[in-house]
Amino acid sequence: MNDREWIQEALRRYEPRLLLYAAKVCGRTERARDVVQETFLELCAAKRDAVEGHLAAWLFTVCRNKAFDALRKDEGMETTDDVGVIEHRDPAVDPARSLAQGEEHARVLRLMTKLPAKQQEALRLKFQGGLSYKEIAAVMGESVSNVGFLIHVALKALRERMAVEGPERKVAS
Repeated sequence: MNDREWIQEALRRYEPRLLLYAAKVCGRTERARDVVQETFLELCAAKRDAVEGHLAAWLFTVCRNKAFDALRKDEGMETTDDVGVIEHRDPAVDPARSLAQGEEHARVLRLMTKLPAKQQEALRLKFQGGLSYKEIAAVMGESVSNVGFLIHVALKALRERMAVEGPERKVAS
């Protein structure tokens, strides 16, 4: 596979996950798109053999750094949370089931916002980014064991909060 095909494959494979991750960090879809574009431009400029063995971790690290840079740059500017625009839906899925899953997903995301920032980021990288603990450790600058601890504690807290909160109440129509 030549370099062009390799970059196209990386774009196909990682762009959706990077967009979700960057949108959560930045809070704005347009800024997330810019951050991901800048990330892939940096990949184009990088030496393939320097990143090929750890491409996912490299992409998420660059994306994370660019997202935090964008946040610092935008500090003081008003942001809107339009992250839902990025989420991809499968049109073949049953709408009722999709709605129920969407409501549960929204509930988990709402509860996630109550977790400490590092736990939130570790969960996003694991479940939205699809990264391994080792890759997450590289992105976050943490040890692999600390990443495992962060994810374990975060999942435990989410389970406890969901149990305390009980099932979502249905709104009467």
